[in-house]
Amino acid sequence: MKAILTICLLVLSNSFMTLAWYGHLKFAEWKWFSKLGLIAIILISWGIALFEYLFQVPANRMGYSGNGGPFSLLQLKVIQEVITLVVFVGFTLLVFKTETFRVNHVIAFVLLILSVYFMFKK
Repeated sequence: MKAILTICLLVLSNSFMTLAWYGHLKFAEWKWFSKLGLIAIILISWGIALFEYLFQVPANRMGYSGNGGPFSLLQLKVIQEVITLVVFVGFTLLVFKTETFRVNHVIAFVLLILSVYFMFKK
């Protein structure tokens, strides 16, 4: 149960992280947003990123084997990186319609999934 909850929290965390890091690129299409200066955009991104940390910190604390969780630190990091890329691709394809998903991207994801497999192999 801790493993599933950890992964769910990491998905939520990475959703906010992706929005904070890349959302402003799409929000620039909004008239009122495009008039904001860089400092205002940074502050808005920080506000969004706060929610990232509200999910990420508990996920790592709960999931880490040193705190009674099911994952080693290395396993947590690899899981987080794969989740980050999956969330990012989903965000990119849904929000930025000009991006395309190609065969080389599929190959890269297969290799990432293999990295998770090898990370968990004893």
